[in-house]
Amino acid sequence: MPLNSQQPGGRAQVMSTIAENIAKVRTRIREAAQACGRAPESVRLLAVSKTKPAADIRAAHACGLVDFGENYLQEALAKQSELADLALTWHFIGPIQSNKTRPIAEHFHWVHSVDRLKVAQRLSEQRPAGLPPLNLCLQVNVSGEASKSGCAPEELAELARAVHALPNLTLRGLMAIPEPTEDIAAQHAAFARLRQLMIDLDLGLDTLSMGMSHDLEAAIAEGATWVRIGTALFGARDYGTTP
Repeated sequence: MPLNSQQPGGRAQVMSTIAENIAKVRTRIREAAQACGRAPESVRLLAVSKTKPAADIRAAHACGLVDFGENYLQEALAKQSELADLALTWHFIGPIQSNKTRPIAEHFHWVHSVDRLKVAQRLSEQRPAGLPPLNLCLQVNVSGEASKSGCAPEELAELARAVHALPNLTLRGLMAIPEPTEDIAAQHAAFARLRQLMIDLDLGLDTLSMGMSHDLEAAIAEGATWVRIGTALFGARDYGTTP
């Protein structure tokens, strides 16, 4: 039976589990980086907290995490309000509808999932003047999945150059969610493709947002600078509670 965090001791158990999971993921990141000759600190952990309560984010922050990724705008804004007392860095990592760009531009530090110039233009126009430029990654559909967001690799160069020229944004790099596979060689190939695409752009970018709970080792071996980890930190998601 799932642990009810409202039961006596339930919240404490959840917090303990999150702390243990963070330690395990940090070990995986360190070992993966060392295995390919990289400094562990060159890989940053983005905790994907979608569908999870603000209390879980608070528990993760108590363990030293400050970067949190959200996919659903209204859910994220509610959590930001509830956690306003914490110094957190918020990353929007879900598909972006054009009519949702203003609150994203106003309330996030990073956006990892831009795949259209129109969305980037709106984020640029709607970024408040008092805030620093919005850090931005372009999402690339490296596996060619019809159901997945992301620009086609052959369209990336034109999009990247147009976005790079926009004010109020800092184009940092690329993001991908390759087709899930247990084939380690296929994992490496997808991440290597994203890395090569960034090199080919020759725009001085520094960020590869790639790798999740099941494939972070391959992503790190191929140059990931952010790994986006949800399930391995917070457990399976309950999509029935998502707004």
